[in-house]
Amino acid sequence: MGKIFIEGLSVDTLIGVYDWERERLTELSIDIELEAELEKAMASDDVMDTIDYAKVADCVVQVGKESQFELLEAFGAKVMDTVLQQFPVQGISIKIVKPGILPNARRVAVALSRART
Repeated sequence: MGKIFIEGLSVDTLIGVYDWERERLTELSIDIELEAELEKAMASDDVMDTIDYAKVADCVVQVGKESQFELLEAFGAKVMDTVLQQFPVQGISIKIVKPGILPNARRVAVALSRART
């Protein structure tokens, strides 16, 4: 077992509860941690034996383009479910950062995890 990390992935999406948030896309920053069997790739040095992290990143960006959630939690659930459906990972943990939403805080964030059932 091993882990693959994608940190600071920029994802534009329509997200927010307030009317002013629904008028334009918001740039989120997402950290992704994937749990996967990596032993075969460690021995073979072949990209076909691992999780293609570029494809995972593209998948998450696409979820953002297609989404119109109000809550980070709901968006995160969609991201995790989609990655678990499309890639042979055992688990996923994400941190979604939404900058500039509170006047007295640089950013807010949620951290979520799911395991393959």
